[in-house]
Amino acid sequence: MRRPYWIPRNASPNDFPPLEAALEHPDGLLAVGGDLTANRIIVAYRLGIFPWYNDDDPILWWSPAQRMVLFPECLSVSRSLRKTIRKNKFTVTMDQNFREVIEECACLRRKQDGTWITDEMREAYCQLHDYGFAHSVESWYEGRLVGGLYGVALGKVFFGESMFSRETDASKVAFAHFVWQLQRWGYELIDCQMRTNHLQSLGAVEIPRQQYRALLDRLCEVPGHAGAWQFDTEEILRP
Repeated sequence: MRRPYWIPRNASPNDFPPLEAALEHPDGLLAVGGDLTANRIIVAYRLGIFPWYNDDDPILWWSPAQRMVLFPECLSVSRSLRKTIRKNKFTVTMDQNFREVIEECACLRRKQDGTWITDEMREAYCQLHDYGFAHSVESWYEGRLVGGLYGVALGKVFFGESMFSRETDASKVAFAHFVWQLQRWGYELIDCQMRTNHLQSLGAVEIPRQQYRALLDRLCEVPGHAGAWQFDTEEILRP
């Protein structure tokens, strides 16, 4: 019986096996162990790997056979969501409160079926935010944070991690505005990791692991958006 690759705690950040070594059952489990240093996480994303584990587990690294992605130009916005956007109910910002966004995402998952956003994971991504790699998008209603999402940007790729919503459509509105902004900046790929009906309804599709890796090889080498992440001052709402 095949087992995932073991990464010692003090191993080099580059110590990952080839993606072809990922298990079929469970789908995509590639490696166990290592650490959540900024260097290791960045290397992992660049290779097409992401960490995902629960509190009682060691760090688990994944690269599923089929990868859920969204090509920004293929974003699907329903008529009802577009109507909500036009009402301007929510104010959408970027990088205004990264830590609260990730804490809200963790809290929501914990109330459902446990969370993979452990304390160690939260601190690791907050550090990535401090270094300029991780970004958040926030939806505000009457001064309260009611929705948002966060992830990591490398080159012209945004690797989405999680989102939360405490008001109907709050995270969807944030996501739509964010994708439109990424289009303006020339981003070509949004990694959604695993398939969900919610992501599929927004236009995300599954592609094979090797196609995904080939896209990373090209797009991660292109310079991404420089400077602070914020929305353009001009109107970004699409007709």
